[in-house]
Amino acid sequence: MKYENPVAMKFLGNVIWFVLGGFIIALIYYLVGLLMCITIIGIPFGVQLFKLGTYSLWPFGHEMVYRPNEPGCLSTIMNLVWLLLGWWEIALIHGVCGLICCITIVGIPWGLQHFKMAVNSIFPFGKTIK
Repeated sequence: MKYENPVAMKFLGNVIWFVLGGFIIALIYYLVGLLMCITIIGIPFGVQLFKLGTYSLWPFGHEMVYRPNEPGCLSTIMNLVWLLLGWWEIALIHGVCGLICCITIVGIPWGLQHFKMAVNSIFPFGKTIK
């Protein structure tokens, strides 16, 4: 008999993710987001870091997708500024963590989540968590 309950598997994946580092990833996103919100110019970047932090708490069963009518002109410009200011390093860190997780067969689902987070952290403006 084959047991397959996608809701239970997503919940289990999220709990293991949270315990083995998801909380720390989200905490770092939130703390840096708070620091960015100190200045008025940094508020849009802080909001994106809050969004990435929320996504990193429970990534299994969720995805970041573009909102309707996005990417627009403003979100495209902000994504380019995001890249030029060095936030691409977040994607690089998630990519390396994904490769490390994929070394073992058991770690592949968590590695794939890191890869999804890497892609979403390159261009976060105009996206929402679904």
